[in-house]
Amino acid sequence: MRYKLLGTSGLRVSELCLGTMTFGENWGWGATRAESRKIYEAFVEAGGNFLDTANIYTEGESEKLLGEFIATDRERIVLATKYACYTGQDNPNGAGNHRKSMVQALEASLKRLKTDYIDLYYVHAWDFLSPVEEVMRALDDLVRAGKVLYLGISSVPAWVVAQANTLVERYGWSPFVALSIQYNLVERTPERELLPMAQSFGVSVTAWSPLAYGLLSGKYTREESKQAAGKVGRLASNQFRFNGRAERDLTIAHTVQQVADEISCTPPQVALAWLRAQSQGIIPIISGTNASQLRDNLGCLDVRLSPEHLQRLDTVSRIPQDHPVDFLADEGTRQLVYGGIFNSIDTNRHAQLLNAIQKAEAK
Repeated sequence: MRYKLLGTSGLRVSELCLGTMTFGENWGWGATRAESRKIYEAFVEAGGNFLDTANIYTEGESEKLLGEFIATDRERIVLATKYACYTGQDNPNGAGNHRKSMVQALEASLKRLKTDYIDLYYVHAWDFLSPVEEVMRALDDLVRAGKVLYLGISSVPAWVVAQANTLVERYGWSPFVALSIQYNLVERTPERELLPMAQSFGVSVTAWSPLAYGLLSGKYTREESKQAAGKVGRLASNQFRFNGRAERDLTIAHTVQQVADEISCTPPQVALAWLRAQSQGIIPIISGTNASQLRDNLGCLDVRLSPEHLQRLDTVSRIPQDHPVDFLADEGTRQLVYGGIFNSIDTNRHAQLLNAIQKAEAK
């Protein structure tokens, strides 16, 4: 296990993050306390120090279990949790991004986790109601009070992070150093705005659901092809997970399986290796309902995909760019904007445009 600096901070976090949404059985499908401990211990034994939870995971049970597990190793662990989502309280201010929701959620998390501080505190989802000035000032107050060390945000438009981090630079407040988003071979839309924004601001990306809710785990591609049609139908009916794109998504899953077979590893390892190859700033959040699944995910650290395999995976999962990037990538537009010398300018500032050009030329 190697380590990365989190965003623009000096905080060292493991190159994989352990997601603990599966810790606890309150949702009817998670890991038992004993199995959760085995998962935690397997991750720590592999060198992992970066843990992710949230106040709503398994109705608070995830935080309680983590508090128990990290008690003797708190200084080594980089602990991330989140606030903003509804926890079932009969309270109009029991959710949202605003200061009251933030403070009461943090105090409750600290009690469940049995700790005095949170290493990385995420805004779990943007509510479009709370002023960004209120949110960032309130978060900075928590940092100054020593209850939170670093700040992150999840499930948010790119412009919100850009606005927030520009604002805090002006006032000397604490910035977001981490962005948590769904990113995988099936869901590549963050490449349009979120990833370029994160790169521009030096924000690390923690990628949740790197196996696309299990679609890339191999369980949809192990059976005989005659059963595939039935699986397509079931996937198509699952609008929450796959948004009606079942045939495309299953094709991606089959390609992942083929690559895994060719290099003698597992589909999750291929999917995670592809994700890690996209950028040094991306940290996959791995998880599982048992220690065996977790150890299999950890095996991605030993997988290096060849350029040919990366190209195959990119081709089958590629998405179109949106306006105006597709317009700006057009050769005619580049002639106008750069006066015909685009290819003679040496800079890394137009990385997003270069990526769009490469994708357009590959079609």
